[in-house]
Amino acid sequence: MSAIAERTVRELALESSSATRVFEILGIDYCCGGDKPLEEACRVAGLDLEQVQRELENAGQDSRPTPRDWQREPLSELIAHINATHHKFVRTEVTRLEPLMEKVCRVHGQNHPELLHVQAVFRKLARELTSHMMKEEMVLFPYVVRMEAVMQGESVLPAPFGTVANPVSMMEHEHDSAGNALRALRSASNGYVVPEGACASYQALYRALAEFEADLHQHIHLENNILFPRAIAMERAG
Repeated sequence: MSAIAERTVRELALESSSATRVFEILGIDYCCGGDKPLEEACRVAGLDLEQVQRELENAGQDSRPTPRDWQREPLSELIAHINATHHKFVRTEVTRLEPLMEKVCRVHGQNHPELLHVQAVFRKLARELTSHMMKEEMVLFPYVVRMEAVMQGESVLPAPFGTVANPVSMMEHEHDSAGNALRALRSASNGYVVPEGACASYQALYRALAEFEADLHQHIHLENNILFPRAIAMERAG
């Protein structure tokens, strides 16, 4: 077995943003399920390990501009990026997709009852994400930013939750729930493949849900694999 096969999906995703693109395309969970070795992740996804390794090697030669290294950037910058990019995206898309989904279900729901299940799962996910993001923005994120400021000599009030690991554990649990919802959406929608003869709205809905899934995977990856471990390590070091 090669060395890369024994490395976890999370390690590979952290090492290279090109790896996350490969995992997204192939359907390998690199956010909530990123603790699996690549070999196991491929087996679970029904993928050929050697082919995935070649895809990763080819992606590593990609000439796209290097993204910001969030393992080194200040946590305040990472949090600002998450808020401005991913939290904003979730809110914008939920507002846009709910009426579109209502329209598609009204027109096509009778012939495609799976749409009603998609709608129910998405509505629940949207409510949970709205509450989740509010807790992060009002409690966890501000505390992490203040904790980082201590490193520059500023004072900070004691955490009302004892240790930052406590809210992090709650957020990770909620991320697991979101991951389960995404899998349910993909299953109910046949991988976001529209039926033959689907109208433009139907196609737009499934295309948008696929984009929502990809963004939420990246969103959770940044928090679970980078922000949360760094915040816990910072608290311990302080």
